[in-house]
Amino acid sequence: MEFNDSQAIYLQIADYFCGRILKKQWKEGEKIPSIRETAVQVEVNPNTAMRTFSFLQDKGIIYNKRGIGYFVAEDGYRKTLEFKKENFIKEELPKVFRTMDVLKMRTEDLENYYHKYQKSKQNSN
Repeated sequence: MEFNDSQAIYLQIADYFCGRILKKQWKEGEKIPSIRETAVQVEVNPNTAMRTFSFLQDKGIIYNKRGIGYFVAEDGYRKTLEFKKENFIKEELPKVFRTMDVLKMRTEDLENYYHKYQKSKQNSN
């Protein structure tokens, strides 16, 4: 995994986990890699991996079965979706709006580009 300097590593790992859940690569109730396995896989200190697990557990996205391991929560998909939407609205959308202001773009322009994006996605399937 390649990390960037703009965000804490444990949050970048959490984003990776959330992506797996949202793409349904990890399903609700499914066991996920352990803290140690995660640390080895992404080449970080186990304490950093532990911080990721604690963060996601606090959000209700994963849970721990003592002595067995960590699992995606039964409503983990919904909670992940809510968390990622909230994060997008707070962090990313203001950047988009500032750029739109600088470029003198309107929301209608953005909507048109989004429709083009959706069409190109459909055509590639």
